[in-house]
Amino acid sequence: MLDKIIEAGVDVIRVNFSHGTPEEHIERAERVRNRARAHGRQIGVLCDLQGPKIRIEKFKSGKILLEEGATFVLDTQHDSMEGNQDRVGVAYKQLPNDLKRGDTMLLDDGRIALWVNEVSATEVICRVVSGGELSDRKGINKQGGGLSAPALTNKDREDIKTAAAMQADYLAVSFVRSADDVNEARRLLREAGGSGAIVSKIERADALDVVEEIIEASDVIMIARGDLGVEIGDAGLPPVQKHLIQLGRKMNKVVITATQMMESMIYSHIPTRAEVFDVANAVLDGTDAVMLSAETASGKYPDKAIAAMDRVCLEAEKQRVTTHSDHRIDSVFGRIDEAIAMASVYTANHLDVKAIASLTESGSTALWMSRISSGIPIFALTSHVETRRKVTLYRGVYPVSFEPVGKELHEIDQEAVDELLRRGTVRDGDLVIITKGDMMGEMGGTNSMKVVRVGDMSGKPN
Repeated sequence: MLDKIIEAGVDVIRVNFSHGTPEEHIERAERVRNRARAHGRQIGVLCDLQGPKIRIEKFKSGKILLEEGATFVLDTQHDSMEGNQDRVGVAYKQLPNDLKRGDTMLLDDGRIALWVNEVSATEVICRVVSGGELSDRKGINKQGGGLSAPALTNKDREDIKTAAAMQADYLAVSFVRSADDVNEARRLLREAGGSGAIVSKIERADALDVVEEIIEASDVIMIARGDLGVEIGDAGLPPVQKHLIQLGRKMNKVVITATQMMESMIYSHIPTRAEVFDVANAVLDGTDAVMLSAETASGKYPDKAIAAMDRVCLEAEKQRVTTHSDHRIDSVFGRIDEAIAMASVYTANHLDVKAIASLTESGSTALWMSRISSGIPIFALTSHVETRRKVTLYRGVYPVSFEPVGKELHEIDQEAVDELLRRGTVRDGDLVIITKGDMMGEMGGTNSMKVVRVGDMSGKPN
């Protein structure tokens, strides 16, 4: 199945640290990379921290049925295995401190709604507003947000060490509340020897109040629509998603859209039309990546889910809105390499350029290029495997292992074009843009853009 999902078009594999042991995670990441190499592919690995467990405990009978109007107690002192029709234990012991009479609690992704009637030191006494079946270990949210659990738990701190050992390309931090959470995760990952980028999962309502600070501190944001939708309401999700995608791109950050994108494919071999529209709209809005969760983690048709998502993305990317851009048209750039990146894609969009070859060390030039809507493929040519794995998440960017043999700049240009020819991306007569630095091997050194015609590398005007 791993071979099948690689063939179906997966770019990044997410490892969920809520399940499994460190040894299992390390083994899975290695297996992914081994199979990717066998297919001649680069696959990124994203490690997803569990975050605080804001959940109920277990029921003695496994589940109960809550009737509207009934009294139900969330009890932090109750036996974790002995929940019943009247009360259930809570893993998050600080819950009573975050609540007051009149608050609304939402359980199981909002399927159960409880109105808070009374709060004591250890109990939250509620009236059932929307009832139904409730089973073990379901999540708890407060409508409107406001639960104070820290983003990083002791388990997360240990798991960050595992992510470093795995050489994770990305580390996702759950329930981020502030830029401080992001900075702390980055510090811990670096101290453990990891070099991966930090993904902030936007899933708390209160995170939206400081979201620009969070994005600025992050490399990537993930729009985690499950918990976020529960806290802000389902009708609030579409405008928030669109705003976050636009904001992420404006701030030169990568954006992942996640949760229930093709949920029906857990059991069905085809998606619903609504799911097709959901994925396509995220692409049209500018997201870098769309993510599958249970569809591939526990679903019956992982490869078919990826293939379905792949074909929807490809079709959406053909639309004009995804190939034209006014991104940062009025901006002043603070770095030469950033200005080169912007100029390259604008030139490519207004000249019949077939591909962009970005000779890069860190991948930054390719990232800036990918912020501008364009149907033109960007090839990140680099000798660094970490950079090749990182750019797998960047929209429209393709990693290429590139070790130039030539010493002169024009020889390196020819090798880059030859690589695109080998891939069948270009042919004689096509225009290609090449970006690189005078000092090859220097981070942040991109300072030149060259337009060449395949088959004529003389450097004469075309």
